[in-house]
Amino acid sequence: MSFQLKQLAWNMGVDQKNASVPCPVMESRVAILLCTYQGQRYLSEQLSSIEQQNHKNWIVWASDDGSHDNTQAILEDFQKRWGKSRVSIQSGPAGGFAANFLSLVSNVDVRADYYSFADQDDIWEPVKVQRAVGWLRSIPSHIPALYCARTTLVDEANREIGFSPFFGKPPCFANALVQNIGAGNTMVFNEAARNILRRAGDIDVVSHDWWAYLVVSGCGGKVYYDPSPSLRYRQHGRNLIGSNMSICARAARIQMMFAGVFREWNDRNVRALEKVRDELTPESKRALDLFLEARAGKFLPRIKGFLKSGVHRQTFLGNMGLILAAVFGKI
Repeated sequence: MSFQLKQLAWNMGVDQKNASVPCPVMESRVAILLCTYQGQRYLSEQLSSIEQQNHKNWIVWASDDGSHDNTQAILEDFQKRWGKSRVSIQSGPAGGFAANFLSLVSNVDVRADYYSFADQDDIWEPVKVQRAVGWLRSIPSHIPALYCARTTLVDEANREIGFSPFFGKPPCFANALVQNIGAGNTMVFNEAARNILRRAGDIDVVSHDWWAYLVVSGCGGKVYYDPSPSLRYRQHGRNLIGSNMSICARAARIQMMFAGVFREWNDRNVRALEKVRDELTPESKRALDLFLEARAGKFLPRIKGFLKSGVHRQTFLGNMGLILAAVFGKI
């Protein structure tokens, strides 16, 4: 048997002498999409945790958005240690974190079986990639699939301070229209999901992770929320988006609602959804149209429209806030 045929048989898990005896299957390739900006304080610890992953077939695609601290030097140091086959360094679009992540999603040079978002200041448990890939491999490759998970919250010194909220309701598009349940730093997705995100083209959205949840759930994909944390999510003053669990954070969200921030976020999301409208399922199109109609309606039609659309948040208090926002036309 030629070398090429032997390699093909190995990759397919076929024994070269006895086809009935399975051989080890090559690990799926994972592209880790790491976005950085002024990340020198925690970046080395994050990269070291990636190095310790049980799943070994990965490459880091780092996109730096113009850091002027030692971030670039740290990336280059790890590239020297691991080699260019393990670390590729790009220049970001300098349009904010969402644009930076989506630039990596759209980069035609990035090729893998699965794609994992990565923040610069977290710590990955050794099983993180392995657990995500284990679920993703259970989904047929032609179906868009997105894995996300709960997180362990830690302080600046990596001391545990709790967990992110647990969401018990099934992920779905009606939920995604008004809430993102998946932190981007936990998200891993397949090629089918990546292709839809790429086809959306240049968009203006609040966050890359919320957008991924909207697209995959709306286009007939599968979304899995893992209740078991495998990532240590660092909470500190420089977080762009933290856990949002404290009383102060919740009070701030109420202020943001009355200031019209949530409505503006929804404006941006629904404009972006028009880019993939043809790929939405009939059920998702109906929910979106009812949602849009309700947002434009007067008081009673607005309330009835939101109820009819099925949009909801994951918790009782969250849904009370949603109703309050609908009453005041702030969604």
